[in-house]
Amino acid sequence: MVEPALSDLYSRAENAARSIRARTAVDAKIAVVLGSGLGDFAEDFADPVSLPYREIPGFVSSTAEGHVGRLVIGKVEGVAVLAMQGRVHYYEGYSLEEVTFPIRTFKLLGIETLILTNAAGGVDVQLTRGALMVISDHLNLMGVNPLRGRNDERFGPRFPDMTEVYSRDLQELVTEEGRSLDITIRRGIYAALAGPSYETPAEIHMMRGFGADAVGMSTVPEAIVARQMGMKVLGISCITNMAAGIGENPINHEEVMETGHQVREEFTQLLRRVIAKVPGQ
Repeated sequence: MVEPALSDLYSRAENAARSIRARTAVDAKIAVVLGSGLGDFAEDFADPVSLPYREIPGFVSSTAEGHVGRLVIGKVEGVAVLAMQGRVHYYEGYSLEEVTFPIRTFKLLGIETLILTNAAGGVDVQLTRGALMVISDHLNLMGVNPLRGRNDERFGPRFPDMTEVYSRDLQELVTEEGRSLDITIRRGIYAALAGPSYETPAEIHMMRGFGADAVGMSTVPEAIVARQMGMKVLGISCITNMAAGIGENPINHEEVMETGHQVREEFTQLLRRVIAKVPGQ
């Protein structure tokens, strides 16, 4: 039997949440979105349940290399966690409603803390390849906002405050855990562009003037939607390459993926320790 089409976003998110609950009894309060080259983190979950996006109503498939395209639910250090093993991007041709639909669904599943990870280009010369940066704030340079259009007050207010998109408490937690692991964690501002072409040196020069420390093609739409719904947000960037005009070599996606794999152990250790200490889980 074919289910009738659900017209509004809230009903579709409820339907997706019901579908996920039917497949697992895990009650998670933390969700993680794993960026390019970082998806292996979900391979270490205890008692995992994996759901391909195509099996979840309303989820669209990831087409980008390095994004497996499945939801993994399990435990990390005894803590229930829901992870997107790969995300979908605006540059893939999806609308921002489709890009952020999983985040809407997570809220209806009871997720309270969202951890967003990504591969990013280093704009600040101190952020060398392989460095980890905790996001303190962002610049939305994508030319579009995920809250555009009719607002459903069940998700949150029409004009949500963005004074503190990324939780200061969670930033401190990452810095402390990094210090205990002897990992240098820098804080910085993440600039998001639509992509998929990499930025020109002139664009990077402009972003440096704006105060950006790293640049990428994701994260910001998800963070905006999460904050509208009252979720606490943590953002971590893995600097996989130097941005155009900063380094001497051309940028390519293979380099991005390679760096993600190189920092896997360090990234995994940090994320496991952070998850274990997130308040309220």
